[in-house]
Amino acid sequence: MSNRFNTAKPVWIGVLSQTPLGAIWAAGSPDGLVAVDLWGERDKFEAQVRKLTGVEPLLAPARLETVFAQLAAYFQKTLTAFDLAIDWSVMTPFQETAMRAVCAVAYGRFVTYKEIAQQIGKPKAVRAVGRANATNPMPIIVPCHRILGTDGKLHGYSAPGGLETKAWLLRHEGSWLL
Repeated sequence: MSNRFNTAKPVWIGVLSQTPLGAIWAAGSPDGLVAVDLWGERDKFEAQVRKLTGVEPLLAPARLETVFAQLAAYFQKTLTAFDLAIDWSVMTPFQETAMRAVCAVAYGRFVTYKEIAQQIGKPKAVRAVGRANATNPMPIIVPCHRILGTDGKLHGYSAPGGLETKAWLLRHEGSWLL
């Protein structure tokens, strides 16, 4: 099943060039955040956004000012909960349900894929929840780094640096796990 993004909407991109993880690109639509990318490479990010939305993104960093201000505050440890509109239409209905549950996991806390599956009323969908996390287009903002394997260990993180980045984010948030 594909996403539900309306290709008549514009998509804007911009970059927060200095963070502890390097440059972070973001994309948004009139309905909210569409994607976040930790690669820091514009061409790759634009291709990702085109694939996700079917729209040619426009460079308009001023449209993403609030996103970048909140990310900067997160890295300065002065923000523990993002307050951003999210354009859920870039996800399938199942991904949206799983990612909304992930958004409810508080800063400095973590849960397992199994717990998310149970919370969304699909206790046998542990692998599907894992896949939804693996394809999360908005890492950090939708905090998939706070989700652990059923064994309580770190498993998979699709952002650059993989598990090392996931562990860094959990330590940054003061997780006692690491």
